[in-house]
Amino acid sequence: MNHNQFLDYNSAYPCPVCRHGEISSLALMEAYACNFCQHIFTANLEKQVLKMADSQIALTWFWNGQNWKGVNREGVDMGWRYGIAAGLFVILPTSIVSTAAYLFPAMPGSNLSWLPIFWSFFTFFAHLSFLFWLVIEYYQFPVNLYLNSLARRLLRLFQRGGSGI
Repeated sequence: MNHNQFLDYNSAYPCPVCRHGEISSLALMEAYACNFCQHIFTANLEKQVLKMADSQIALTWFWNGQNWKGVNREGVDMGWRYGIAAGLFVILPTSIVSTAAYLFPAMPGSNLSWLPIFWSFFTFFAHLSFLFWLVIEYYQFPVNLYLNSLARRLLRLFQRGGSGI
């Protein structure tokens, strides 16, 4: 992988999305494609900016000569209000279920005395997983490709006898 100081169409760069593959220019086009996650990017060479072309949400990165830095999206203000809303999405339902389990405990020794505690933990982890799913969908992170790549790397590691990843 050749890391030029400036972004150009004759070099390959690490993929800003999957961080496993590398992007290189497509033949006869002014665009880049990743050889791992298959995303397509357009570049503004004057501004050293790369924009994902195959997504509904246009993700943008700036090349600083060594790696990619995320650029804030136009018209989207991801401020503290989204963080508070995400926290409330996880904490509020969990606290409601936990409070109900505390105020109305199960009969000690009954077959389902474990259910209120289990339901409280389940509520927390279910809402937390929904939140992670939304973040993954928002940033278009290819989870399956990433896990497959990780499994291939671990398999190669074990086949070689454990000498470095």
